[in-house]
Amino acid sequence: MISDPISDRVPSVCGRFAPSPTGPLHFGSLVAALGSLVSARRHGGRWLVRIEDLDTPRNVAGAVDSILRDLERCAMHWDGEIMYQSRRTDAYAEALERLADRGWTFDCGCSRRDLAGGVYPGTCRDGLPRGRSARSVRMRVRTANIGFRDAIQGSTAQCLQTEVGDFVVLRADGVVAYHLATVVDDAEQRISEVVRGCDLLESTPRQILIQRALGLPRPEYAHLPVAVDAQERKLGKQNLARPIAFHSPGAVLVDALEFLGQHPPLELVRASPAEIISWAIGSWDTRRVPRRRRAPAPGYVDDPWPRSCLQ
Repeated sequence: MISDPISDRVPSVCGRFAPSPTGPLHFGSLVAALGSLVSARRHGGRWLVRIEDLDTPRNVAGAVDSILRDLERCAMHWDGEIMYQSRRTDAYAEALERLADRGWTFDCGCSRRDLAGGVYPGTCRDGLPRGRSARSVRMRVRTANIGFRDAIQGSTAQCLQTEVGDFVVLRADGVVAYHLATVVDDAEQRISEVVRGCDLLESTPRQILIQRALGLPRPEYAHLPVAVDAQERKLGKQNLARPIAFHSPGAVLVDALEFLGQHPPLELVRASPAEIISWAIGSWDTRRVPRRRRAPAPGYVDDPWPRSCLQ
């Protein structure tokens, strides 16, 4: 288990990896997959894969097969069937209806241009202004602070009213927002621990609010350092992150374990992926993961480790 015992709230440990099919697996996404896998397996738990493919304009043809193939090359085998968010629109619609029935949501006619990137000022909270029609649906923020203890980053709190405001749960294009979809899916899959990148740390309070509003259980959270390039940008398709050189999956995994502070022995690089995963599960210690939000990925700066895993 990633932090404090949670066996009194869930019957078993279950983790997940939830990539978006916007491109091939890169080092940052591999780190998230590896961290979530070994954390769950460390305590005999299940590890699930969920494809977050709701944002169809960003999806890349063939990316799902590529990601799954690369996970298998690294001996990262998932349990059960893969969940696809694109097939779960009915579940999200039901959740939206429940939130509306409980007074948690309201229609909003504001555009991004109206808000200029700032905190939502509550323009449509008490009804649509004259001349405006509904574009999106927002979650009504009713509490000042939401805090939680992250297994890696420590105590975290956010004042939703002043830092975020009422936030979107159904976008203007009719696509359900990430925060609602991931909460509904985590509950459906009975996820007990969410191990993911620190780029999502500040999203967690919004998800906790939705969990409370829907009466759903809250998983434990552990946010890993985000891998960045030489300009300290998060690795991703938009930054042209280089795909992993899977001609040497052992080196890839060992570099990822070093990035996560697990200090694998040098000779492990010559082992098979299955052997490396077995070592990682037996040696995993969340307390050794660097308590920082960003860290350079090998291959993008002067390598702090003697192995290069990138093309």
